[in-house]
Amino acid sequence: MKWTFDWLRDYLKTNLSAEQIADTLTRTGLEVEELTVPVSPIAAKIVECKPHENSDHLHVLMVDDGSGTLRQVVCGAPNACVGLISALAVPGCVIAGQKIESGKLRGVVSNGMMCSGLELGVNDDHSGIIELPKNTKIGSPVIDCPTVFDAGITPNRPDYLAVRGVARDLAAAGAGEYIAPHDDKFVVSGKSRGVEIKTDKCRAYKLAEIHGIKMGPSAPRIANRLRAIGINPKNAPIDATNYICYDMAQPMHCFDADEIHGNIVVRMARDGEEFTDLFGDTHKLTDTDIVITDSEGILALAGVVGGARGMTTDKTKNIILESAYFDPVCVRKTSKRLSISTDASYRYERGIDPTITGPALMCAVKIITDACGGKIIGFAAAGDDSPTNPVIEYSTDTFVKKTGIEMPDKEMRNILTRLGYTGKMDGKKWKITAPNSRVDVQIPETVVADLIRIYGYEKIAQNDKHTTGEIFVTPDYELKLKELLAARGLNECRSYGFGNSRVEELLNEKPSVMVANPIVADLDTARNTVLGGLLIAVANNEKRGYPDLNLFEVGTVFDGDMPGAQHTQICIVRSGVTSPKHWQKRNRPVDIYDVKADIVSLLNGQNFTIETENPPLWAHPYRYGRIMQGKKVLGEFGELHPSVAKKLKIKTNVCIGIIEDIENLPHRVLPHGPIVMSEFQPITRDFAFVVPSDFPAEKLVAAARYATNPISSAVVFDSFEMPDGKKSVAFTVTFTPREKMTEDDLSKLHSDIIAAVEKKCPARVRDK
Repeated sequence: MKWTFDWLRDYLKTNLSAEQIADTLTRTGLEVEELTVPVSPIAAKIVECKPHENSDHLHVLMVDDGSGTLRQVVCGAPNACVGLISALAVPGCVIAGQKIESGKLRGVVSNGMMCSGLELGVNDDHSGIIELPKNTKIGSPVIDCPTVFDAGITPNRPDYLAVRGVARDLAAAGAGEYIAPHDDKFVVSGKSRGVEIKTDKCRAYKLAEIHGIKMGPSAPRIANRLRAIGINPKNAPIDATNYICYDMAQPMHCFDADEIHGNIVVRMARDGEEFTDLFGDTHKLTDTDIVITDSEGILALAGVVGGARGMTTDKTKNIILESAYFDPVCVRKTSKRLSISTDASYRYERGIDPTITGPALMCAVKIITDACGGKIIGFAAAGDDSPTNPVIEYSTDTFVKKTGIEMPDKEMRNILTRLGYTGKMDGKKWKITAPNSRVDVQIPETVVADLIRIYGYEKIAQNDKHTTGEIFVTPDYELKLKELLAARGLNECRSYGFGNSRVEELLNEKPSVMVANPIVADLDTARNTVLGGLLIAVANNEKRGYPDLNLFEVGTVFDGDMPGAQHTQICIVRSGVTSPKHWQKRNRPVDIYDVKADIVSLLNGQNFTIETENPPLWAHPYRYGRIMQGKKVLGEFGELHPSVAKKLKIKTNVCIGIIEDIENLPHRVLPHGPIVMSEFQPITRDFAFVVPSDFPAEKLVAAARYATNPISSAVVFDSFEMPDGKKSVAFTVTFTPREKMTEDDLSKLHSDIIAAVEKKCPARVRDK
């Protein structure tokens, strides 16, 4: 969506600069992708004119541009001569869509371009450079080049497709005062032909018939604005429909009235019916397409494109203007099926203000008659254009529940009023209705979204606790976790919030949250795990020769299709080998202990145990572990199941670590805090136990670790099978004394560890 600054000022009284306007729009939800502040061509006097040595028609000019230094310009205009004052486009100017730059023409440097009237857009003369009056001030701007905004519009904000809608939002955000337009009311009158609607896919259709127009150009104000946003002006009727499309977000169409026979009929097309558009392309239609017809056939494909029959030309003298509301779903299906995308279809697909058809038609009629004259024969209408926005029951408590911050009721009321909301806004239960242009506002959550974007998203970060006492995972907390993982050599990956149902079925048994209208076929769910996206990344990198990866992602996964049915998951994936080949050391494949260490690094020394039963679908049945704290699962780690790897076409080994819910981590306890060193020297002792050969060493070590408080670590250093079907496991225990310890104290610790291990495990101390 493009518009000019002076166009915006038609509806916004402001003292802000274009840059400040762009910043305000981006802050409140409309991202300004580009702000073009053009350089205007200036008046310059030719003081020297010589033939080009390498051309028989070019001249080398020295021109005075008012800077005090003569500028050399190469020009091919036949009327270039000494003393002529003309328009100079210096480097940086954009002329006819082309940015002017310094360069060489046939070996001679040219620092600009002398312009014709056609190139400046002031007339159609291209026979030579424009000749300005002799009293024109040298160095002064020749034409007014408007500042142009270019913004990316999200599908849920069709009101942004009108300059009026942008102005209203800016006024609500405090960027100025909204200037409400004075639109003429539409009244059916005169002897125009009638309109008949034979489908429920067209809610309203209005037309105006004007005879005796003199086809000509639009007013300079309209032509210049259209030209600035990339639309070439053609004639007043066509320009009027384009102008209203951007000004009010109401698509319109102009027919040659002499080519239309009988009344206008809006109906659904018949299967196989053919239609030729104004570009000469023929399309075969289906019964899902809306068409505009007369007694002889189809005139236009409603909401998409006009037809070859009935199109206006320079010889047109009588016209019919159309302003209507067509069903967004029907228009989108037709547009996509026929691969026709127009400014009209772009707006109809997103939903337009159903009440604007009449005022838009009256505005277009005025623009055309002011420029072309003519007599208004009459107006006709069919259908119903009454407002359809629902009354929303909104509780003032909803805002704090959804955002975690409080806003005074008075401030809410002021913001909603500035945005155009109406209704009962007192007490705790409000009944409000959004403005007619806001067809996206249907539920209380969209009201909250409107409030917070105007109030300021930055205020959310100032409060990390809900008023009800719920704990929120703050961005700072997530950032600390990411820093810890990055410090372990992992690279952050950002994948889509969507998932692939076929991949999800391979990885877990959770139900997939299907998307009704997926963007692409391979992303048909709201993902129920981050792992799917990471494994697809591994497969794609391996195909391109990059099998050694160390990735992590912290992202939202969805448990259902209801609000709040989601949580934040951490997923770690390591594949290939731990390091590149090197002559000093041997590399090794990554293993499950690498990802286990990654997860343990986030636990900040918390006690835990390991379980290996019931691995998930993604995990190798014998190379998997679950990190437990009592009955609470803190995380999982394991190797990718070979059958899953085969289906995803992954050949290298992949090890995975998952923290299912970030809330399972010790809240607000991060390892980046100060480390308190003990004043006493650590003490180590070695233990060896005999256990059954299938007994996990991890459980043996866990029993030893939890035997007494001063133990800071317990690490296995030896294990071997014994002849009687049992195995020996030896490990080192490190004590960190908190006070002075005697030999008796150490002996008691030693005995406590042995007693704890023999009590909790089928183990006995190994004889020396």
